[in-house]
Amino acid sequence: MNLKELKEIIAIFEEANISELDLEREEVRIRLRKGRAPEVVGAPQIAEEAVVQRVVPALSEEAKKEEEKGLAEISSPMVGTFYRTPSPEAKPFVEEGDEIEEGQVICIIEAMKLMNEIKAEIKGKIVRILVENGHPVEYGQALFLVKPH
Repeated sequence: MNLKELKEIIAIFEEANISELDLEREEVRIRLRKGRAPEVVGAPQIAEEAVVQRVVPALSEEAKKEEEKGLAEISSPMVGTFYRTPSPEAKPFVEEGDEIEEGQVICIIEAMKLMNEIKAEIKGKIVRILVENGHPVEYGQALFLVKPH
């Protein structure tokens, strides 16, 4: 994606009656939001126009699949904001390495100002927490990797 294409996307975004746009193409991700100061994640030369983030895989797909063999995913049942704690000063519901029981609250997803407790669907051990506290999540997005018992 070149600077001309980026400027065209920004112009269209500014004219549209939307407040947020998230676009991913090739290895470039662009997130535009109206009413907020831009955040620089990469490419500082265009910081005043957009947020640009290079998407670089941490592990090869084969290495990830091998590492995650036999693990179960706990996925988000809704779109919202992921929280690991019931309040900012509280300790997290679960940590990596914790044993969980079916029905145990493992996180909260805020959607439309409602706090929704997400409960474990399986019994097992939390191997990896895949989402950072306070980050947005999509429907069906993996939140946790669990080694089932």
